[in-house]
Amino acid sequence: MQKVVPSYYNSFSCIKEKCKHNCCIGWEIDIDRETAQKYRNVSEEIGERLKANIAWDFSPHFILGEKERCPFLNEKNLCDIIISLGEKSLCEICREHPRFHNELPGRIESGLGLCCEAAAELIIGQKEGAVLEISGKKECEDEIIDLRDKIFEVLQKRELSFEKREQEVLSLLKIKKPELTSDFLFDFLFSLERLSEEWTEKLWLLKSRKKENVNAFSEYMKDRLFEYENLAVYFIYRHFANAPDFEEAAARALFAIYGCEIIFLMGSAVYSETGAFTFEQQLELVRLFSSEIEYSDENLYAFFDMLKEREISGEF
Repeated sequence: MQKVVPSYYNSFSCIKEKCKHNCCIGWEIDIDRETAQKYRNVSEEIGERLKANIAWDFSPHFILGEKERCPFLNEKNLCDIIISLGEKSLCEICREHPRFHNELPGRIESGLGLCCEAAAELIIGQKEGAVLEISGKKECEDEIIDLRDKIFEVLQKRELSFEKREQEVLSLLKIKKPELTSDFLFDFLFSLERLSEEWTEKLWLLKSRKKENVNAFSEYMKDRLFEYENLAVYFIYRHFANAPDFEEAAARALFAIYGCEIIFLMGSAVYSETGAFTFEQQLELVRLFSSEIEYSDENLYAFFDMLKEREISGEF
């Protein structure tokens, strides 16, 4: 069995109380049954709190408190379960987040999710580009993974413009890029479920952007194009290889392309308003996109389906 991780994977650590967007706020946290059973047997004060603040129905989960905070997130934004029982006592979701694991034939691919600001900083900030670290023996051939490896190579050809890299990826997939205007993308994204007003505000940036500002922003970002390269590589790594067929894989590659484009256009609108666009602003855009799209199966698959409907086979 092969195990695969990006080169930055083992550098991740939770920034705890320094986090501006705490993953213990606003998310319903399910508890795996093995951990739930352990929590039932905990004694003393923390045991009483566990019993009182967990819904013990078909799918055990923490009962969120005021402002949708986990009941064990204290006033310092630290976890009382960890303080009382240690990190090993956490349920699987709390222990693993923001890590993800894709199980593929003969291999498990693990990574970090962009919805976490600390993970996003690692992912987007790789100035030399990310590489995959692979351990274990290859057990079987997989055409989609082989194709993805070629896409990685193309996306990291820094001697080429981003547009030329995009065209080479489309050539590998034997598709053409459907023409989706920023107005169309705004209408589509606005039609999806939205979790925060902050994301709604960012969507309006797609409406406000102007072509001349996009050109100026391209010049402004010429030394930071690696941020969009890293973003595209992340999207491909996370979503491409577990596609059930080549049609779906092509749609997921288009998702990577349009995900980068949406974030670029939003950045250009911020730049046009302020004359600057910081790395921290970039992190916030990618975090919001990930939280609202990637971490909602309904929204993510609606995006894939929309692209499949518009996917154009090319003649190359």
